[in-house]
Amino acid sequence: MTLDALNISIAWPEVYLLSMTCLLLVVDVFLKQTQRDASYLMAQVTLLGTMIIITANMAGQRTEAFNGTFVVDPLADVLKLFICAVVAFVFVYSRGYLKDRKIFKGEFYVLGLFGVLGMMVMVSSNHMLSLYLGLELLSLSLYAMVAFNRKSGSSAEAAMKYFILGAIASGMLLYGISIIYGVTGSLSIPQIAASLLNKQTEMNIGLVFGLVFLVVGLAFKLGAVPFHMWVPDVYHGAPTIVTSYIASAPKIAGFAIIIRVLVEALGSLKGDWQDMLIVLAVLSLGVGNVVAIAQTNLKRMLAYSTISHVGFILLGLLAGTKAGYSSAMFYTLVYSLMSLGGFGIILLLAKAGFESDELSDLKGLNQRSPWFAFMMLIFMFSMAGVPPTVGFWAKLSVLSAVVDINMLWLALIAVFFSIIGVYYYLRVIKLMYFDEPVDAGVITNTTEMQVVLSFNGLIILLLGVYPSALMSLCFSVFA
Repeated sequence: MTLDALNISIAWPEVYLLSMTCLLLVVDVFLKQTQRDASYLMAQVTLLGTMIIITANMAGQRTEAFNGTFVVDPLADVLKLFICAVVAFVFVYSRGYLKDRKIFKGEFYVLGLFGVLGMMVMVSSNHMLSLYLGLELLSLSLYAMVAFNRKSGSSAEAAMKYFILGAIASGMLLYGISIIYGVTGSLSIPQIAASLLNKQTEMNIGLVFGLVFLVVGLAFKLGAVPFHMWVPDVYHGAPTIVTSYIASAPKIAGFAIIIRVLVEALGSLKGDWQDMLIVLAVLSLGVGNVVAIAQTNLKRMLAYSTISHVGFILLGLLAGTKAGYSSAMFYTLVYSLMSLGGFGIILLLAKAGFESDELSDLKGLNQRSPWFAFMMLIFMFSMAGVPPTVGFWAKLSVLSAVVDINMLWLALIAVFFSIIGVYYYLRVIKLMYFDEPVDAGVITNTTEMQVVLSFNGLIILLLGVYPSALMSLCFSVFA
């Protein structure tokens, strides 16, 4: 097999996704407003086809392409499948929301698919340059999506904040990459790892600066404290469907980029970046859980909740063991499903001219719809880590990995802040079941969305009862 053929076969999911997205972009130009459902269907077919190609080409072994800049391995395959599945859920949730606000346009799906392409490139990056290109493709798509509703001043403000802070984070990441290149003489992830390992280089000033800038840039992208300032404003100001996109799939890509950069490229410096992640994790757990208590807006509450969950993901990563990486991956995948469901309930209750994003809007939901009140209860219990939901097993696996490296004190801090976090999740349940409804209207969202949202909640419950399947999958990736 020639090099060109090998490259195409390895990157065929990305090639197909890019081709279909460009086709959608062209086709959408010729569609009338009444025909926009065709854009939605093309986007879903694109994601489904990408998932089929990924599944068909899963080899179970590491294969490099494009002169070593692109890699496909079990980690990449699993994460890409989850990214496509999560975005497909987001697209289902989007149709009714966008139609109600008269912004049902093909651009939303084009930007969403380009974001997926950026995430897939990030996941398969084996070179700092391809990793940065994937990250920027995702970031530029997200900036435009946040400002998607042009008539909303809050969306424009959120997009501006996101763009400025995102540009700063990208600059820091790029500066860190350039310093690492100066020290090691390479941008290839395996070559960087080999250079640091062979030289047995002690932490000189160049490596210190490079590592710090890389960690800061990654922390910005994940929304870890103290680099979290964009998260609540963007979550609140963006259209809710865009918030659900940002809160779910990019977290999976963020996990992948940390594995590629810190674990695979800079694994020999584990003792140094581990200390940095400890600080970021503790601050994220503390600030996220404590500040969330003061929120009256549900989207801002979930934003601070995201920050606290990022702290848990960092706990698994800083463990520096296969069990830690596996538990962090399990937590990331589970969190993306939980977050998707939480924002899905907001989207379900929203209607034209009404966002339903205040906590008070959930009052008496059990009287309006017992089934979806139960779904929200599952999402909140899972985020809080209450059994038998899958969130309990996710937290337990991370804490177990931290205890295994003799950091019991760190696990106890995480448990302490998790207990604090239970309060604001239980407050949501109290409002749904014990308060009188403010709006007694019937939920009128599409049947398609109601079915998929119910499926989302039942997955969380099923994985809680039977978590071993997904756990085993995550452990097999790092075996």
